Amino acid sequence: MKTIAPRFRHLLLLLLAVTGALLAGAAPVSAHAALTGSDPKQGAVVKQAPIRVSLTFSEEVAMSDGSVRVLDPAGKRVDTGKTTDLGGTTYGVPLHSGLPDGTFTVAYQVVSADSHPVSGAFTFSIGAPSKTTAALPDQTAGGGVVGGLYGVARYLSYAGFILTVGGAAFVLACWPRGAGVRPVQRVVVGGWITLTGATLAMLLMRGSYTGSGAVGDIFDLTLLGQVLQTKSGAALVSRLLLLAAAALFIAVLFGAYEKRTDPKEKKDLTFGLAIGGAVVAAGLAATWAMAEHASTGIQAGLAMPVDVLHLLSVAAWLGGLTTLLVALYRAPSIEARAVRRFSRVAFCAVSTLAATGLYQSWRQVGSWSALTGTRYGQLLLLKIGLVAVMVGVAWISRKWTGRLSEGLAPEAAATAVIEERTRSEEAVTVPTGGASKGSSSGDAGGAAGAGSGAGAGVDGTGADTGSGSGAGVDGKRSAQLARQRAALATARDKRMRDADPGRSGLRRSVLTEAGVAVVLLVVTTVLTSTEPGRTEEEAKAVTAAASQRSGPLSLKLAFDTGGQDGKGTLLLDMDPGRTGSNDMHVYAERPNGKAFDVPEVKVSFTLAAKKIGPLPVVPDHIATGHWSASGVQIPVAGDWKIAVTVRTSDIDQVTVNKNVKIG
Repeated sequence: MKTIAPRFRHLLLLLLAVTGALLAGAAPVSAHAALTGSDPKQGAVVKQAPIRVSLTFSEEVAMSDGSVRVLDPAGKRVDTGKTTDLGGTTYGVPLHSGLPDGTFTVAYQVVSADSHPVSGAFTFSIGAPSKTTAALPDQTAGGGVVGGLYGVARYLSYAGFILTVGGAAFVLACWPRGAGVRPVQRVVVGGWITLTGATLAMLLMRGSYTGSGAVGDIFDLTLLGQVLQTKSGAALVSRLLLLAAAALFIAVLFGAYEKRTDPKEKKDLTFGLAIGGAVVAAGLAATWAMAEHASTGIQAGLAMPVDVLHLLSVAAWLGGLTTLLVALYRAPSIEARAVRRFSRVAFCAVSTLAATGLYQSWRQVGSWSALTGTRYGQLLLLKIGLVAVMVGVAWISRKWTGRLSEGLAPEAAATAVIEERTRSEEAVTVPTGGASKGSSSGDAGGAAGAGSGAGAGVDGTGADTGSGSGAGVDGKRSAQLARQRAALATARDKRMRDADPGRSGLRRSVLTEAGVAVVLLVVTTVLTSTEPGRTEEEAKAVTAAASQRSGPLSLKLAFDTGGQDGKGTLLLDMDPGRTGSNDMHVYAERPNGKAFDVPEVKVSFTLAAKKIGPLPVVPDHIATGHWSASGVQIPVAGDWKIAVTVRTSDIDQVTVNKNVKIG
């Protein structure tokens, strides 16, 4: 066992390091809001200069003055810098008048509703495309050194929350005696320090993280003031205030609570700490729920309390598991009933995680294709697999818990044997030190001089150098004896911990469970920084619809009115063939290809999916076989039915239909 356990720990640590490196080298954080539309559209060519540029996102975003910049072909800004909310998820920035023809660049940098930066750029042209010297601004929001540091702080904040809340809950609910165990105290206090430090770092870096990305802007007080006015800044400040209350809770837990001996007083204090701790823990969890995924999207009012419950369950399970692991390795002993209590707490926590996680998965994914075809869905599947592994290992831990309970009497016997062996070792060690310390004869002095050099307190011939030197020898020997006894006590405690095979088996299974938990925490943190599958699927659908109708629409329709000279072909062109205003031209040709000047042509548009239409259009007769209409409005993208009615005589007419996608 002494050789297997260290190897097992080393292999587990290596696995965690490799997994962490792989996840750390993953793709950069994706934005949680996607640009789903713009006016003018990306790559569009418009005849007249627009009065403003508008952007539509998949969800609400935080946008300040200067968030959208429009550059002319020479690279000069042509926007006013004042962004406006146009309603819903659409935002605009006015443009100056008198813009020249050519290609314009639109760059935007905003913050999504779940606190993550979103940036990008596109172009459109006035009159005709042209060369442009506009240099796209560096899109550093959420990236670079500051982005990396902010990501590390996010990991640490989750870890600190889990250790603080889970460790304290383990002591109160499962092992009250653990309040006086130093290693357990270090777990909870270390978690609080980690969470506090990470929160302060995130608050300072927030302005630079969502803006320039420059390291020098971390300590910019102006940016800090702007951050405090945002939802994310308010959440971080609230977290710091709650951490102050948590510090008082921890002080009482490891101070007054641990010293209470009266059962009634301790019971009352336990109840008060449980209520106060639950309120503080729920408040801390709410600071994540109010600023990230749960606060956006569908059913936000239900999603936020569900997210709080999910985070508390994670902390109760993983934080308690870590505290148990520390107790098994560092505490002199731990009662089997404490392990059994935690087993029940962990079962309730896992059940709650399963229920809340199922709801969150449906809310953020929404479809099987998003579960398997998006990065968010794939990470979610990995998380589910890790949870399944942890549940399996936890089942093994429950078996070892039963063996630990059955093996309490053998453990007591083994402890007595170890203590007797330790006393024998001390009996052998102590006289040796005493003889060296107490001898003042020449022989003893010579032996001391040979064993410890010039500092032994006697000269080389064994003569005593004086009472002062003798006192120095006594002090050194006493210190040496104290160190020996401390080493023996440590070895004795370790042998006592390792004596019971049930405890050793439980330590290995809990260590494995904790190792998987570390990987699970990494995956969970990456998941919170990844664009939800539902949003990604919606953005892809919008992009696909737009790409399917990326150019002018051209249709060729054959007609036959049934009368004499009633056959021919219609050519219908629409430019630009997208939502909004379009120019339409209709050409009629005879079977021999010559222009066919029919008496009347009418066109209508119908979108059955949204019960729009038919929208009638009566084009003007321009020339022989040619009709035209300007300002033909297509209100929304979709599968439109175009119906063209042709009349070749007073009584002969026919309507031909064609379904097309118009973006």
